[in-house]
Amino acid sequence: MSNQSHDFYQEFEVFSRKSDTAPMQYQFSLLAPNHEIALVMAQENFMRRESVADIWVVKRSDIRKMTQEERETLKRLDNKDYRMTKGYGYLKKKWRKFEQKMLDEKEILSWGGGGKQ
Repeated sequence: MSNQSHDFYQEFEVFSRKSDTAPMQYQFSLLAPNHEIALVMAQENFMRRESVADIWVVKRSDIRKMTQEERETLKRLDNKDYRMTKGYGYLKKKWRKFEQKMLDEKEILSWGGGGKQ
């Protein structure tokens, strides 16, 4: 591409969702001269493939990502692992261990000191 045509086209990122309740998902990048043409190109792409409820077209230069210094601020300063949900998968193991320690009636009666009274 020549320098003049490189300045004419801009990079756009296309996002879509399949239904009104579905999350927005990244689809692809495209080159277009402006937002309107980029949206038409994205619509044409989806009309041939699948139905969608919504399409977002964003100029790549308008997307801002975090710097390395900003990413460092996301790290936890203290140990708050107890706030992270890990599920209840360990309960089955704990319950099995508890059941093995349960006392049955014969064992309890055997403590009585030698039998029936």
